[in-house]
Amino acid sequence: MQTSIHAKGDLDFDPSALHGFLSQTFGSGEADMEIERISGGQSNPTYFVTHGPRRMVLRKQPNGPLLKGAHAIDREYRVLRALKGTDVPVPEVLLYHADPGLVGTPFYLMERVEGRIFTDCALPELAVEERREIYMGLADAMARMHSVRPEDIGLADYGRPGNYFARQLARWSKQWQAAESAPIPELDKLGAWLAENLPEDGPATIAHGDFRLGNMIYHPEKPEVVAILDWELSTLGDPLADLGFCVMPWNTAPEEYGGTLGKDLAALGLPDEEDFVARYMAGRAGSAPLAPFHKAFALYRFAVIFVGIAERVRTGNAAGTNASDLAPLARSFAVRGWNIARTGHPTGDLT
Repeated sequence: MQTSIHAKGDLDFDPSALHGFLSQTFGSGEADMEIERISGGQSNPTYFVTHGPRRMVLRKQPNGPLLKGAHAIDREYRVLRALKGTDVPVPEVLLYHADPGLVGTPFYLMERVEGRIFTDCALPELAVEERREIYMGLADAMARMHSVRPEDIGLADYGRPGNYFARQLARWSKQWQAAESAPIPELDKLGAWLAENLPEDGPATIAHGDFRLGNMIYHPEKPEVVAILDWELSTLGDPLADLGFCVMPWNTAPEEYGGTLGKDLAALGLPDEEDFVARYMAGRAGSAPLAPFHKAFALYRFAVIFVGIAERVRTGNAAGTNASDLAPLARSFAVRGWNIARTGHPTGDLT
C-alpha cells in the first residue's frame, strides 16, 4: 500500500526521511504522515506531526549558524523528561534525535496536548466571569513548578549555582552595550540602578525564563494549565525572575506587546497584580516577596531583546513577521522599568 505525506506551511526540511524514521521507530508500518509548521518567529521551529494514529509535536533548531548555547533543544527535552513524574503539567516527551541528518538539525518529539491557548492577556474570547480563574490557574502552575527541588529529579546541574541576577544582568547589559542602536537613556539608567540594587540570592529552583499566559495550554473546559510550553530559556535560578516576568502585563499598556495597564480590570473580570501574586505566594510558603527589582529587571531584559529585534530588522535578518512592529518597544519597556525603579509604579513623569 502506498503511503502519502501531506505538508502544510513553510517546511525547512524534506519530510520524506522523517516519515521513514517514524515508521521504523514506532513500528507503524505503512502509515500516512501529516506535518504542519505552527511557529518559528524568533524561537525554535515547531511542527504538528500526525503519523498514523500518533499526534505529536516536533521541535527543532533553526537551520544555519547558531550562537553558542542558543536554541538548546536538548535542554528542553531534558527538563521536560525530568518533570514528567511531578505534578508540574508538561507534555510527555517521546524521543530526542541528535543526528541532524533527518531534518537538518537535532530535534525532539513530544505528545500533542489538546486544549486552549490564550494569546491576548485581556481574554476577550472568554466570558467576563471566567477570566479571573484563568490567571489563578497560571499562578498555581508556576507555584507548582517552583516547588520542585531540582536535585530530586536529576536537575541539580541544570544551571550554574549562585549570583543568578548578577550573571543575568551582566549578560543582558553586555548585549545592550554591543548593540548598534540609537541611545536609550532610560535603559542606561535602569541598568545602572539594577546593578546597584541586586538582591541576595535565594534558593535556586527551575526557572522557566518565558513563563507567560501564551506559553500555557489550558484544559478544554476548566481553568487549569495542562501543559507548560517553550522551555528554551529554562535554567536554575531565582523563582522571582519568573514571577517578575509573568506580571509584565500589569506593567505595560495594550500597545506595548499586549499589556493590560490602563484597562478597567474589574469591569473585564481580570485580577489585579496583587491578587495574582497573592495566589502564587499561597502555593509558595516561605517565598521572598516580589520587589520592584524583579519587575524592573524583567522589563530591562525585554527592552534589550527588542533592541536585538530592531537590529535584525535594520539588517534585514528579522525572522518574525511582526518584527518591525516589535522593534520600537525597546524604549517603551525601558521607560516602564525605569519608572518602577524610581517610584515602584510603571507610570509616571520622567523628568
